[in-house]
Amino acid sequence: MAFCISLMQARGQLSVEIVLDQQQFLKDESMPVKVKITNRSGQTLHFGKDADWLTFTVDSRDGSVVSKLRDAPVAGEFDLESATVVTRQVDVMPYFDFSQPGRYNIAATVKVRDWDQEISSKAAVVEVNRGSKIWQQQFGVPKKQGPPESRKYILQQATFLKEQTLYVRVTDEDENRTFRVFPAGRLLSFSRPEAQVDRDSKLHLLFQNGPHSFLYTVVKPDGDILLCQTYDFVSGQAVRLRQQEDGFIFVSGGVRRVQPDEGPVPPGTNEVKTSKS
Repeated sequence: MAFCISLMQARGQLSVEIVLDQQQFLKDESMPVKVKITNRSGQTLHFGKDADWLTFTVDSRDGSVVSKLRDAPVAGEFDLESATVVTRQVDVMPYFDFSQPGRYNIAATVKVRDWDQEISSKAAVVEVNRGSKIWQQQFGVPKKQGPPESRKYILQQATFLKEQTLYVRVTDEDENRTFRVFPAGRLLSFSRPEAQVDRDSKLHLLFQNGPHSFLYTVVKPDGDILLCQTYDFVSGQAVRLRQQEDGFIFVSGGVRRVQPDEGPVPPGTNEVKTSKS
């Protein structure tokens, strides 16, 4: 009984909460989980000296066992003063077996070394979807020696809360290893995404994400986004991808709309060769 009272008092003085920016994910997509720790104990607490000061548990909502593949890295010592809050973010997708689609409970546990106690959060619910494959293209990545490494670009669509999202997945040839998965953006039900691979093995993707707007994204062979631009439809001009004889791919038609958060355009993109014909 004394232990239970002590634990309840500790939970009142230190709270652990999971914060999610999104609750729906595609399999292998990065799943960043934020753990918010609030100290109201009146004393400074020390965390991070032990490798397991912060741990996670995952349970399937249907009762099946979720295997832990390995420990998530949470290294780094810090002090948390009273009346302050700290947030640590961990991508838990690589560390648990989310191979089966469905809903999962995720909880975090913080080990309080100063009190020799553990405080756990309430479980947060996430949903993992396999998505539907709508396009794929194999491509090569040159190596210093030997033949190029064979990889594959895959476009998938998934529906969450009645809204379709288009995803880009980069895998090895047999789809056994995923290098990266990320949402390209909202996909209208009548949109037909265009995808082409250029001479440098970069993926060029164009699709309609609004009644009069299109997203143009260029992806590198490792899955990193090189470019992301918005084009608005102009009456009488079809917005589409075109390729020149030298292999240069660009957006034809429409008017580019510069977004406030848009970064500088890397050399070798369609910035100077956009055509309206």
